[in-house]
Amino acid sequence: MPFDRESLALLDEALAVLADGFRHLPDVPRTAGMSELREPLLAAARRLQDNAPYHHPLYVGHMQKPPHPVARLAYTLALWLNPNNHAYDGGRASSVMEQEAIGEIARMVGWASSQGHLCSGGTLANFEALWVARELHPGKGIAASSQAHYTHERLSGVLGVSFRAIATDARGRMDPAALENALQDGTIGTVVVTLGTTASGAVDPLERILALRARHAFRIHVDAAYGGYFTLADNLDADTRQAFDCVAQADSIAIDPHKHGLQPYGCGCVLFRDPAVRRHYRHDSPYTYLSSDDPHLGEISLECSRPGAAAVALWATQRLLPLVAGGTFAQDLAAGRMAALALHRALAADTRFAPLSPPQLDIVVWAVRADTASQASLRARALHAAAGKHDLHLSLVALPQAMLEPHDPVRAWDAETIVCLRACVMKPEHREWMSEILARLDAAARTTGQESPQSR
Repeated sequence: MPFDRESLALLDEALAVLADGFRHLPDVPRTAGMSELREPLLAAARRLQDNAPYHHPLYVGHMQKPPHPVARLAYTLALWLNPNNHAYDGGRASSVMEQEAIGEIARMVGWASSQGHLCSGGTLANFEALWVARELHPGKGIAASSQAHYTHERLSGVLGVSFRAIATDARGRMDPAALENALQDGTIGTVVVTLGTTASGAVDPLERILALRARHAFRIHVDAAYGGYFTLADNLDADTRQAFDCVAQADSIAIDPHKHGLQPYGCGCVLFRDPAVRRHYRHDSPYTYLSSDDPHLGEISLECSRPGAAAVALWATQRLLPLVAGGTFAQDLAAGRMAALALHRALAADTRFAPLSPPQLDIVVWAVRADTASQASLRARALHAAAGKHDLHLSLVALPQAMLEPHDPVRAWDAETIVCLRACVMKPEHREWMSEILARLDAAARTTGQESPQSR
């Protein structure tokens, strides 16, 4: 799968348009010639060959999706100016483009008026949301499911607030009954609801947690860093659709455009339903905010210097692919989910494997059947390595007995967890490549001594 180079001609055309806006300035001599640049650049290209093919449909390992060509080009174009979106002075056009792009994401989740900005990724987006929550509920703790991203507990420690892990059901979703029990003592001020866990793509039942908020006073922060864009998909199951339909009732949300939003790393996003939260960011600076009476992005974010190029890339991508139901962007999300469902069906029909419940989004997890849990983990690790030798790139995840036991992967449990195989079927091309993916998975399984599958 060759890299796209034809688009470089378009980049040259765009650079000419950009340069035309600064033609009145005197020329500046170049600091380096092409011959000086050639050796380190080609050396870097050779070093980068030591990577998995994250851009290729045979890569289904982690949540890595290639940026859209327009995002890649727009980001590169902006680097000739290298704007800094910390302040209007440092990124005049790119700051406005960020606000416009953020407004589109907010409207996607149902907020006509909100406060938000881009950041380096989901970790910082969640950190800002939890920091604001602490300011609004001083002395109160944070709760998230036991399958939520590990950074929520870590960030709670950084913020100096208590953290409570809430039990999940067999599908890895937060158990509302367990949450209600934890809420009884009144020490929890914020509940993190995950719409798409990292391990298995599980979607917490937001609508039931909202019902608990009506009886207990707490904020709801939605961690949708991975799953947020699926609100546009038209092929979710009923439970998942119901959760996404409630997102607008949350207090804050984290979404990562560098996951499903087709952006380069790092491009995260945090949104607050109430624009008044900006008061918690207010500070005085004698040198940064003097050129405009409107709030600078640096006045409503914890980060200072931030790449304006990320905003330019996101703005250009959303101009090409609007965030609307039924549009090309939404159809590509649905295509990835269709591929994930096809993979799950194939695994469920294969006697060698024990897949978890059908995916709620586009992550598929399965155990390799064995006599014992420890043996199943060894087989998964062996298959993971063998698949890589067949240029099929998967990932591994350790899941608890409670999530796996309903699927009968083993006869005896000699360990509390099993290492499973995991596929993030995020690329729309995965739908067309699924037969090839399954063929390579079968070939890899055979090399590890697992016989050919038998239909169930």
